[in-house]
Amino acid sequence: QYRFFVQTFGGPELYKEKKGKYTRLVGRHANYKIGEKAAERWVEHMEGAIEEHENLREDEEVKECLKWYFRFMAYYIVVASEYMRDDQLSGGTKLDSDRIW
Repeated sequence: QYRFFVQTFGGPELYKEKKGKYTRLVGRHANYKIGEKAAERWVEHMEGAIEEHENLREDEEVKECLKWYFRFMAYYIVVASEYMRDDQLSGGTKLDSDRIW
């Protein structure tokens, strides 16, 4: 997650260097059964981390934007994974079997 978040929020392209141009976020999570309960639990952890981070304590606007982003992405994965075809999967599937993770 570190590489993905650094790149997503404007840092160096660490994720792209390691895994390629496209994130394929849903496909990379397809091997896991992520339902609404799991998504909500992940969001709770992320929101807790946001609240605990000393650099964010005083910036309500940034905290709310981050919380919105994490909630959106968590439920995006839940909904979008229902529509994935087998050939869209990645991360441990035949599609990426030669890739170095």
